[in-house]
Formats: sequence, structure tokens, C-alpha cells
Amino acid sequence: MGAPPSAAGVPHVLVVEDEPDMRMLLSDNLKFEGYDVTNVQSAEDALTWLERHTCALVILDLMLPGMSGIELCGQLRAQGMRLPILMLTARAQESDRVFGLDVGADDYITKPFGVAEFLARVRAHLRRTTPGAESSEEIAFGDVKVQIRRRLVTRRDRRIRLSTREFELLRYLVAHRGEVVSREQLLRDVWGYGDQAVTRTVDNYIAKLRSHLEPRPHDPRYIVTVHGSGYQLLV
Repeated sequence: MGAPPSAAGVPHVLVVEDEPDMRMLLSDNLKFEGYDVTNVQSAEDALTWLERHTCALVILDLMLPGMSGIELCGQLRAQGMRLPILMLTARAQESDRVFGLDVGADDYITKPFGVAEFLARVRAHLRRTTPGAESSEEIAFGDVKVQIRRRLVTRRDRRIRLSTREFELLRYLVAHRGEVVSREQLLRDVWGYGDQAVTRTVDNYIAKLRSHLEPRPHDPRYIVTVHGSGYQLLV
């Protein structure tokens, strides 16, 4: 059922995929990138492995024999496991994506996908879970409070409902608060070089965050533009 957990400092990735060719493709590319990899063919095997081992990331196929990927994802979250989960599927319906994210998946990628995009998504999720990447689980500025682990954002004690991508962008800005982050950096680390992620995409999402969080969105105090460089969260 695969190798034991990796040596310190080397991220260990658990791949849960029943198709042999896809499993080999994922595993070979992850190993080439320098990650340690364990491959299993079913949700039941994944649960057994996780009872004895830990990993930095789970890559999980939606359609598995027996227990489905969505069921496994929900069970892992119910057990309190916080590790990131990247879900794979050949089904592109929005309802499937929404359901997968609702039960606790951190990201969703539809087959067929490019290896470069897949590896960029992996790198992005592993960066977010690197010790020190999120130096505070809770941060407040103005009348806004952000609770990272609970994925909860409130303003004047009223919950603000952010989309998954809006929250990931905010989480990244919080982790890098005080730093100037470029559009290219955000595209790489938050969007994972997605095919639809053009520069204007970042600007649009920054505008959405400002509309949710800033007292005067057109004259931002906290999420500011550093002309020619990118954006900066000042808190």
C-alpha cells in the first residue's frame, strides 16, 4: 500500500486513484518534483493508511469503487483532519464541484488536465500548509475579523460569505500581510496557473474583496495597490 511517511522536510502526498494509468501518471510526476508518494486504489485503503501514517496532501479521485471520493472527503473532515485535499474528476458539472467543495475539498481539477497545472496546484496547497505560512489563525483589522481555520470572515459581527476563491485570496494576503505580492505570484500560488487565470482575474477578485471588507472600496485602507508591483495587505 505504499511507502511509510517521508523523511523530515520532504512533503508526503497520498494519491487515491483507482485507474492504474492515471495513478502512475500522478505518482511519477510527483516523484519527479521531489515529493514522497503513497498510492492507494480505494477510499477504504486510504482510511487504513491514514490510521497509521500522516501526509501533507491528499489527491483524491471523485469516482472510486465502493466508498466515493466525496464520502471519503466528508469522513476525513468529520474526523477533524485538516490536511489539504485536491479532488480529481472526469465530471465537469458545476454541481459536482460545489458539492465536493462543500464537503471539505480544498480544490477541484477536472480531467483531462495539464501536468503543469496539476503540479502548480499541488505546490500552491503545500505552500499554504508549510509551517509559518499562516502565522496567525485569527486576525482583525478595522471592523473585520478573519478566522482562518474556521474559514469565517465577519464584519461588525455579521458573517461575510466569500466564494472559495475569494477566501483563498484573502488567506494568502493574510499569510503575507505587510508584503507586496505581485499578480504573477497570486496567479501561481492562489490560482495554480489555471487556464482562466489572466492578470485581470486578480484585479477583479481584489475588487470583490475590497467591496466586502473595505469601508470605502474605491479608496482602500487595507488592501492597497502598489503601482507597478502588485498588492499589499496593511494591517
